[in-house]
Amino acid sequence: MSGVWSVTITGEQWDALYSHLFPGDGDEHGAVLRCGIARTARGTRLLVRDVVPAVDGIDYIAGDRGYRKLTAEFVADNIDVCADTGLAYLAVHNHGGSRTVEFSGTDMASHDRGYPALLDINGGVPVGALVFATDAVAGDIWSGGGERASITHLRVVGRSRIELTPVPTAAAVSDPRFDRQTRIFGDRGQQILAESKAAIVGLGGAGSVLSEYAARLGVGELVLIDPDRIDPTNLPRVVGARRRDALTWLRHPSRPAFLRALGDRFAAFKVDIAARVARQASATIRITSVRRSVMEPEVAALLADCDHIFLAADSALARRLVNSVSHQYLIPNTQIGAKVSVKDGEITDIFSVSRMSSPGSGCLQCNGLIPAWKITAEATSPEQRKRQQYIDDDDVHAPSVITLNAVAASRAIDDWLMSVGGLVERDASTDHWVSYHPLTDEVVEIEPVKDDGCLQCGPNRFALGDGKELPVAPASGSGG
Repeated sequence: MSGVWSVTITGEQWDALYSHLFPGDGDEHGAVLRCGIARTARGTRLLVRDVVPAVDGIDYIAGDRGYRKLTAEFVADNIDVCADTGLAYLAVHNHGGSRTVEFSGTDMASHDRGYPALLDINGGVPVGALVFATDAVAGDIWSGGGERASITHLRVVGRSRIELTPVPTAAAVSDPRFDRQTRIFGDRGQQILAESKAAIVGLGGAGSVLSEYAARLGVGELVLIDPDRIDPTNLPRVVGARRRDALTWLRHPSRPAFLRALGDRFAAFKVDIAARVARQASATIRITSVRRSVMEPEVAALLADCDHIFLAADSALARRLVNSVSHQYLIPNTQIGAKVSVKDGEITDIFSVSRMSSPGSGCLQCNGLIPAWKITAEATSPEQRKRQQYIDDDDVHAPSVITLNAVAASRAIDDWLMSVGGLVERDASTDHWVSYHPLTDEVVEIEPVKDDGCLQCGPNRFALGDGKELPVAPASGSGG
C-alpha cells in the first residue's frame, strides 16, 4: 500500500468550511473535521464526514504560545466522538496568503506536544491537522506505528471539482497528440485526465462507447467490469465487436445445439473487447479487465480506488452497490442508459439518460431509481422469478440502438470532463440529470431530490469508507 495521504470533501462541506475560515475579516479561524478512512493501493484517503466549526471566542480562543488555539473542551468532545466511531480527527485553521501555505514552527511544536496523546485516545486511528490559505492546503497526519506524513492534496468532489495542494503544481507538457484538447483544458487539464482512474461497470452498448471515449481522451487508467460474453445480437451496438468475437458461425440457429453451446461458452468477454479497443486508441492506458460480477466483494472493492464510476449496467443490485460506494467513499458516479418503451406493439417513448451524482447529494435511492421489487427479483433464482411473475421471459430483451447509447455516453463523458477540467463554474454545485427524447426532440433536466434519512447517501453510510460493509452478493449475483 502506498504511503500517500490525501483528504476528500464534498462541495457542500467545502462551502461551509471555506465560508467559516474565510469570512472576509482577514483573521484566523478554526474547526475540526471528523473523517472516515479509505485505504487502497494508491494511498490513504481521509473522507470528511463531519465539519465542526469552532466558535470564535468560545471554542477558538487566544493561544498560550501561538496566536489562537482550539479549547481543550472542544478538542476532547471531538476526539471522543472519533474514538467512539472509528473516525480520524483533523484540527483545522487558516493562515493568510493564497496559493502556498505551510505550518508555522509554533504549529508543529503544538502537534509534537499534543498529537501522541490524541493518537492514543483514538486507538491508533489517524489524527492530524490541516492549515489552509485561500487556494492551498497543507497537512500533518499522525497514524499508528509512529508514521507521520504530509498530505499530497485535498480534493473537493462535486459538479465543480477543486484540488488544493501545499504549493502550485506545475503541469507537464502534454503529448502533442492531444494538442486540440489542450487548447480547451490546458496542459494541467490533460495531466488530470492522465492521472485519473475511472471504472466502467457494464461494457455493453453504452459502456463500450464510454470506454473508447475515455481512452481517446487520454484517461490514464480504466477498470472494466462485466461478467458477460458477447452475443451475436450485441454486435450492432458494442464498439469494436467482431463477428469472430461472437463465434457467429457456431451460434447460428441452424447449428446443432451442442455447437451453439460451444459458441456460448467460448465467445469473447465484453471487457476483453473493450480493452482491445481502448489499447488501440491509447498506447499508454492502463487497464484492469474484470470478467466477473461487480457484486462480488473483491470486485466491488476495486471501485473504492477509482476517481469516478460510470454505471452502464441496467441492474438494480448494481445501481445500489455503485450508489453505496459513491457516498461511502466520496466518489462521484454517473449512471447512464437508453430505453425504448413499447406497449401493445406501439413505441411510447425513447430516451437516453445521463445522471451524474455527487457524494452526499440526492442519490439514485432518494429518487426512486433503485426499486425494492427489482432488487428482490434479481436476488432470487430464475425459477423463483418466473413463479412470482416478476418478469414474463428472461430471454426477451428490450429494443436497443447504438446511437441512443452514444448520446447517453457522450453526455456522461462531457459532464465529467467539464468537472475535472475546471470548466464548470465554481458555484455550480447542484447536480442535474439530463434525458433526451428524440421522438419529441425534448431535453429534460431534473434536479435530484435528497432524503436526509436515506440509508445510502445519509448518515448511515456517508463517508464511512472502510468502516462500513458494502451491499455485495455472491459471485452469482447480478450486476455486470
